[in-house]
Amino acid sequence: MLTGKAQDGVMTTQERPNQLFRNISAKIAALPMIATALVVFLGGTLWTIFYSFTNSKLLPRLKFVGLDQYERLWTTNRWLISIENLLIYGVLSLIFSLVIGFVLAALLDQKIRFENTFRTILLYPFALSFVVTGLVWQWVLNPDFGIQKVLRDMGWTSLEFDPLYNPEIVIYGILIAGLWQGTGLIMCLMLAGLRGIDEDIWKAARVDGIPMWKTYLFIIIPMMRGVFITTLVIIASGIVRIYDLVVAQTSGGPGIASEVPAKYVYDAMFTKQNLAQGFAGSTMMLLSVLIILIPWAYLEFGGRKRV
Repeated sequence: MLTGKAQDGVMTTQERPNQLFRNISAKIAALPMIATALVVFLGGTLWTIFYSFTNSKLLPRLKFVGLDQYERLWTTNRWLISIENLLIYGVLSLIFSLVIGFVLAALLDQKIRFENTFRTILLYPFALSFVVTGLVWQWVLNPDFGIQKVLRDMGWTSLEFDPLYNPEIVIYGILIAGLWQGTGLIMCLMLAGLRGIDEDIWKAARVDGIPMWKTYLFIIIPMMRGVFITTLVIIASGIVRIYDLVVAQTSGGPGIASEVPAKYVYDAMFTKQNLAQGFAGSTMMLLSVLIILIPWAYLEFGGRKRV
């Protein structure tokens, strides 16, 4: 028995180098991508953080000022408004995208007629760029010839619906355009997840007399955990980098009422020629992502009990 175990141990040791050189061509082919990721993404991130502690203006320069750029950032009213807008847009976009996308997917999953047509129509806005979407909804929400004008011509003369011109609700006008464009993709992801559910589960639920809403809530949705995680990542990435939709619709107006962090960073770096302030803003955006990502990654991968 000892000899056998020793032999097994020798075989295992001998096999390890072979595993290292297995698929060597694929590993060599992946080296440029790995090098690019390390140099461009990791290197660029560290470079940005490093120069956020300097007094760089038009060009980077090594004149360290400590946390002055961050103190200035968090005492600037424009930055504070942009963070508030991002929170409002992010939370509502996350909730409504998931709810609307799942409901539409559940309806299409009922094998309705002309399913392909409805799916194409609902997904079509996603094919448009955010700039086109912003310009379209800028026209639709214009009080002079948009929804407000149409409804007033129909008899509702006292109706006011001009979110892009009202500083109190302008972020909700941007939210409408964002949901119109992105909900179709979420619907398709959810529909793919629903189509992956075994038909026997539906039959068993019907035999047991479980109402459809309970089947979705307590059986189907938990089984689609992976789809929901993927969808959340896609939505979250779109929320953090929202920029072109705001620029196309309002350019940050009225005033600075629809300002967002990405636009603040862009204006600081390229309009005001203050690189360090832009770097500080982008570093805070990165930090906000890490605060959410690291606990999720730990709970998703590191917190599991390995059998």
